[in-house]
Order: sequence, then C-alpha cells, then structure tokens
Amino acid sequence: MALLVFGQRAAALQRFDAMLALVPDDRYALGSLAHVRAQLGDKAGAIEALHRLVAVHPGHAAAWFNLGYLLDETGQKAEAESAFRQATRLEPKMDRAWYGLALILIHERRFDEAVEALRHNTELQPMSPYGWYQLARVHADRHEPDEAVKIIRHLKGFEPKVAAQLERETGLRIAPSA
Repeated sequence: MALLVFGQRAAALQRFDAMLALVPDDRYALGSLAHVRAQLGDKAGAIEALHRLVAVHPGHAAAWFNLGYLLDETGQKAEAESAFRQATRLEPKMDRAWYGLALILIHERRFDEAVEALRHNTELQPMSPYGWYQLARVHADRHEPDEAVKIIRHLKGFEPKVAAQLERETGLRIAPSA
C-alpha cells in the first residue's frame, strides 16, 4: 500500500500480481488489485479481480458491494443487482448496498422493490439525504404525493436544500410550518 500512497500504481500492481502468484486466494491482494485497477480506470480488470475474490471468499460482503458498484457503472445491471443482493444478505446493515440495490431497481422501474430497499437504507442512515431523496422521487413517480410530501417535510428538518430541490423537481409545494 505504501507504493500506492506514493503514486507507484504500476509497481503496486506488480507486487499484487507477485503475491497472487504465490497465494492465488489472498483476500488482501485480490481486493487491493481490484482497487488499484479501478483507480487506473481498468474497470474490467477490477471486476475480474472481484469475481475471483468472491469466488474464493463468498462471505466477503464488501467485495460483493464493490463488485455490484463496478458492474452497475459498466451497465451490467442484472449482475449488479445480484451482487448488491448478496452483499445485503451477508451484511444486512450495509446501507450503501441497500442504496446501490435501490438505484438499480429504480432504473428498472421496479418501484415496489426500490421502496423496500430505500427503507432499509434510510433506517440505517437516517441523517443521509440520499436515500430520502430517492424515496421521495419514487413516491412521486408512483403518484403517491402524500408520501413524497412527508419525506420532503422530514428533509426540511435537516437538509432544507435537498427538500427545496425535491419541491422544484416534483412540483410539490410544502407550506412552511406555523
């Protein structure tokens, strides 16, 4: 990792490859290799390393999440959904995996499932506006303005800018509290 800190990514890749030649199933080396490849823009190489990692360490929730993230970024939505679902099965409190899953489901217009994933995300990260924002948008898309308004009101309490953005985007206007 010291090589990475000093910008020696190519040298770091050589070291990880050397480690994997000796111990092909090394969790640290596979994860680090995926990380460096992703940093270098080699998403295919990163995905390959993560596939190797989850094949030999199927209980590694973070690896499943990272795999889902990269698969989503490369447009492999069905595979990304599967990886995010595996991450949430292994680590039900991994809020970012629930959020990633929700984004896939929203993209697929599978709003009922997206609501469920976003509920998990907002329960785990109640002060993060991202899940709340997406949840309000899904309710608006489902023609459930009352649910979206509740969320916008909630967001006004701690993220007024996000609440205002939702009001603009959805056309829902929430009167100020008296």
